[in-house]
Amino acid sequence: MRPDLRIEHDSMGPVEVPANALYGAQTQRALNNFTIDGEPLPERFIKALLIIKEAAAAANRDLGLLTPERAAVIMLCIRKLINDGVGNHFPVSIYQTGSGTSTNMNVNEVVCAMARDAGIVLSPNDHVNMGQSSNDVIPSALHVSAALQIKNEVIPALMSLSAVIRNKASQNSHVVKTGRTHLMDALPIRLSEEFNGWASAIDNGIFRLEEVLNRLRQLPLGGTAVGSGVNCHPEFSVRALKALSSSANLVFKKMASPYKGLSFLDTAQEASAHLKTAGCTLMKIANDLRLMNSGPGSGLGEIRLPSLQPGSSIMPDKINPVIPEAVCMAAAQVVGNDATITIAAQSGNFQLNTMLPLTAARLLQSGGLIKGAAESIGEKAIKDMIIMEELLTQPLHKNPILATALNPYIGYMEAARIAKKAREEQRTILEVATEETSIDGELLKSLLDPGHLADGGAAITSTSREKSKK
Repeated sequence: MRPDLRIEHDSMGPVEVPANALYGAQTQRALNNFTIDGEPLPERFIKALLIIKEAAAAANRDLGLLTPERAAVIMLCIRKLINDGVGNHFPVSIYQTGSGTSTNMNVNEVVCAMARDAGIVLSPNDHVNMGQSSNDVIPSALHVSAALQIKNEVIPALMSLSAVIRNKASQNSHVVKTGRTHLMDALPIRLSEEFNGWASAIDNGIFRLEEVLNRLRQLPLGGTAVGSGVNCHPEFSVRALKALSSSANLVFKKMASPYKGLSFLDTAQEASAHLKTAGCTLMKIANDLRLMNSGPGSGLGEIRLPSLQPGSSIMPDKINPVIPEAVCMAAAQVVGNDATITIAAQSGNFQLNTMLPLTAARLLQSGGLIKGAAESIGEKAIKDMIIMEELLTQPLHKNPILATALNPYIGYMEAARIAKKAREEQRTILEVATEETSIDGELLKSLLDPGHLADGGAAITSTSREKSKK
């Protein structure tokens, strides 16, 4: 036999495995068979699976099912993998058996190999996998990894972005600009209110993600193969979940129906949908930034985003809104991931869903993209962008839409006539309205003041109507 190979055995017989690999026969079979694509499951998923195995070992030790020596070495090996990084020990593709059995056994085999190097012989099935099945630990690892990512990374990134935006709004509360609907001029608004609208949408996204955390923290651990808990001690799940909660610094609970946890991906689908919504929010903000930054000579030019890198290989001095563009692409990928997870969620048959690895990979990718996009657009675009106040305020008084404020006094049709005349003659609405109406001069100035309109305009009362006739 070649010196770079060794023979390992599983229930199907002998398998040649690379001599320096920590994994064993079942992992090698998976590598031989699952060759559609080489993308492995994310490291954060593997680490979630590892801390579940660590909690299982502690529970089985306390129940007297696993010797203290074996439990200790399992937990020691897992801690080493978590602290040092999982390396290239977990290469099984996400396009594998839909239960994730190959990844589960990959973890079991690696722990056994590390224990063997420490002088302790373990069975990947009988010891490391005690009280478990791929069918309950893989969906549990999906929930654990997603919950930790959303709580510790995604939500903080969105909260930071919201704070950056609100700070920018506070700094520019005095700035009034032309509002736009259908990409066309509309009534004036305060720049701060536009920004606060962005922040409010982000805050709603945070609220949605906090809500789904309550369901992600519910695990089917202890359901084993079909949800009934065969080969699992009655107290296993309670003890394992307690140990897991302590290790993860997040409280996990037993799912009301393990049968549901094995065969439905409704919670993963819900989390994906909320990440997609957050992605759409970020794309909307990014596109607003791109348009506001457009030009600078022949576009809107309302803001100037930080200059980060040359924008063209042929046009000198061209600077593009690269961060908003990157954020839009990240959001597009999140939307695509959600479509994938939606299909996967329909793939439960009887007591098992068979798209668990794909769902885990795409959900965690979406979480990472939302975190990265939120950090990038906040720190590299919004935080240091320059507000071009003069360009924002200059066109306000010639905006024909100001005539909207005259509707209650002279009617829609007459206001439209004044607006049209002002536009055609390139004059202000105030000038034309002063000539064409009998509205009191001071009231007219107040009605057509852009800042006044941005704050909601004057209250229409019988007194103000009477004053307009004088």
